[in-house]
Amino acid sequence: MKINITAIVKSKSEHLQETKNILTEMASNSKKEQACIQYDLHQDNENQNIFIFHEIWESEEGLALHETQPHFEQFIAKARELLEEPIIIYKTNRIG
Repeated sequence: MKINITAIVKSKSEHLQETKNILTEMASNSKKEQACIQYDLHQDNENQNIFIFHEIWESEEGLALHETQPHFEQFIAKARELLEEPIIIYKTNRIG
């Protein structure tokens, strides 16, 4: 069963460019993963510190494997330093 994820990340203003760089790199590497169907990164137009991921994974197992990849672990290791607040993650079912 496909896993749909929306994740909202809010950078600290003083770490905006570093956060954007690490998120962009993570998106690029995540798209190469076998279980990745879609992995889009967006930046809010009104608040440049807010980033939104729209992801689709083939399965829970594929998502679990993603969470063990170096590019994901690197971001998680730096998140406390870079982010204004905890990451908000929604796992959803597409209904339309």
